[in-house]
Amino acid sequence: ASQINGGGGIELARAKHATDPYFLQPMEGVDGTGYRASWWTQFYCILWRSWLSVLKDPMLVKVRLLQTAMVASLIGSIYFGQVLDQDGVMNINGSLFLFLTNMTFQNVFAVINVFSAELPVFLREKRSRLYRVDTYFLGKTIAELPLFIAVPFVFTSITYPMIGLKAGVTHYL
Repeated sequence: ASQINGGGGIELARAKHATDPYFLQPMEGVDGTGYRASWWTQFYCILWRSWLSVLKDPMLVKVRLLQTAMVASLIGSIYFGQVLDQDGVMNINGSLFLFLTNMTFQNVFAVINVFSAELPVFLREKRSRLYRVDTYFLGKTIAELPLFIAVPFVFTSITYPMIGLKAGVTHYL
């Protein structure tokens, strides 16, 4: 016990593991954080891989946009042509609630679907210390940002005039 407390036992354990073929030795080229690449290099690689993944599956993008257009048409037809009386304002309030819930859950479910599909690869690469969690999250989010912007834009462009909300580009934006 006195050797462990004094530090001698730790050095003895390191010397023992240095000759053990099953003990992982420190890698050359690894900085103090334990990663071979810098934060920016990791971010760039994840962003590039995620962007290629988005571009590789254009059918998924088309399906999401078509699904959004169909749901927007359905909601627009339900709340079509509201007038500004007491009942119309309550209906507009309900349609705005559906706007927010649809846009929120559509993006959340898309993220859950992608992340659950990539979870085994993510865990393996994270354990191998190829990249940090923050670089993975930011890279994936930025790669899918155009879709996260296009889907609400399509949804709002269809439902906004159908419901009869205040006309004009400034009000729409």
